[in-house]
Amino acid sequence: MSLETLRRSLAKPKTSVQLCLLGVAAGLIAAMLIILFRLLIITVQSWFLPETDNFAHLPPLERFALPILAALFIAIFADFTGFKHYRLGIPFVLHRIKQHYGNMPIWNAANQFFGGALALISGFSVGREGPSVHMGATGASVLATWLHLPFNAMRTLAGCGVAAGIAASFNTPLAAVIFVMEVVMREYKIHIFVPIMLAAVTGALTTQFVFGTQTELSMIHVIPLSGWHIPYLILCGVVLGALAFSFNQNLMLVMRTFRKVGMFPRLLLAGVITGGIGYLVPQAMGPGLSAIAISVSSPDDIQLLTTIFIAKLLATIFALGLGIPGGIIGPVIGLGVIIGSMMSFFGHYISPEVQVVGTYAVLGMAGLLAATLHAPLAALVAVMELTSSPTITVPAIVVIASAYVTALQLFKNRSIFLQQLEFQGLAYQVSPAVEALQKVGVLDEMEENFKLLYSSDKEQISQTLNAVDAQTPLIVHDDENGYRLAEYDLTLTAEQTVGIRYVPLQGVTSQSTLAEVFTILNDKRGGAVYVYNKLDNKQIMGLIRWDHIRHILTIRSSLL
Repeated sequence: MSLETLRRSLAKPKTSVQLCLLGVAAGLIAAMLIILFRLLIITVQSWFLPETDNFAHLPPLERFALPILAALFIAIFADFTGFKHYRLGIPFVLHRIKQHYGNMPIWNAANQFFGGALALISGFSVGREGPSVHMGATGASVLATWLHLPFNAMRTLAGCGVAAGIAASFNTPLAAVIFVMEVVMREYKIHIFVPIMLAAVTGALTTQFVFGTQTELSMIHVIPLSGWHIPYLILCGVVLGALAFSFNQNLMLVMRTFRKVGMFPRLLLAGVITGGIGYLVPQAMGPGLSAIAISVSSPDDIQLLTTIFIAKLLATIFALGLGIPGGIIGPVIGLGVIIGSMMSFFGHYISPEVQVVGTYAVLGMAGLLAATLHAPLAALVAVMELTSSPTITVPAIVVIASAYVTALQLFKNRSIFLQQLEFQGLAYQVSPAVEALQKVGVLDEMEENFKLLYSSDKEQISQTLNAVDAQTPLIVHDDENGYRLAEYDLTLTAEQTVGIRYVPLQGVTSQSTLAEVFTILNDKRGGAVYVYNKLDNKQIMGLIRWDHIRHILTIRSSLL
């Protein structure tokens, strides 16, 4: 199959073998980038830590100095690449997918790779899924750009890269698929569902080959809970919903408070705060593995768990709020496990004969994750995959539903990603018409049966119009007027001589979707655009009229 045939096939909003194979390729590229990222972190930490992410073994002064030094290097690299390339993480990926079909700038990815690695190496309370999602989307974008694929296919491949990034980070391919559909793409369409599933599986299997099948929650033992726990689980969900609202509000408060402070002082302040917290409470450092281990090993030490929870909450809010590159999901998982472990103190009185701390720890993570990210289904599936226990399903639904409804209805909480996008002034909403048309490439809908005439001579244009049939458009070109559509003027009265009407044409690249055509023609509610191949001297490939766009929106939009 030629590349041109491949591009035409991918312009259709349909599941195809070609799109599935490209989804697998995008997942593989994402997985390789994430493996490189994780190996870099593990290798560097092995130089000064006996165990990955366990900063309690470091002397106090080193714990204090390490984040400050890392923040300095992050700021220097950001300054070297240009601070305009310092928009990172899941919110930036959401913006690029919605507004630019997932076309990711390379320098932003470089900042995410090196900045995220430095942040995780030095113990900042951020997750590795932020860099993983960003790098996964960038890898897919590079693949689509290199092959000059239609933008609708690039958008799908970006979703594949995100799914592979999430699956590779947490070893949860199904939760990754749901997260992409629920949070990133914000729609469920079968033609993008299948390649995203394949990409997620590819990302998970590839990273399992290197790092094994263990997950962050593999050390936690989950047991079934009796129905007597349900009233208390509802109460726990309400508390988790309130905590999620408080977390989001305080994170945004830090971002707004330090908005006018320069990048260098902001990052250094984040380093100082993290270093100070690490000096006092080393278990609060890192993405959350230490906190999870403490929750499992010392579930009855409420004072210790409370101290770690407060310290990690502050470390996370200030690290992310002040601009340290990293993800929010990892720390939220750690915080949720801690608060769930503390909630098990009262849950133990309901079933004193069994150890329920592991189950409550997982349920705390699920409720906090669902309410913070506004992703209840992804949180539920993540819990089921991370624990490999079907018995967690019913109590998880109870906690997630009560936490999500509490945060949404009682506190008017919104997704932290959307709040970050609005704070940064990054657009993420598109109209229903544009969203439907973004799924179809112009290569699939253009009229290819046209006549092209390079002349401005009216007599020659008239003769050509007489020679072609009524269904064949005539495009004329001259240096003064550019490309125009020539057609008989049917608005003249019977007494007037039949004249020729010229319709100015704008061009769109063959990678474009019908959304770009709609944007050009929407104000006039008429006219046409021509499609050109920028790889072949801007050769004209076809024509798309406004009537065709209107037909798709009014008759066929439900199919998209």
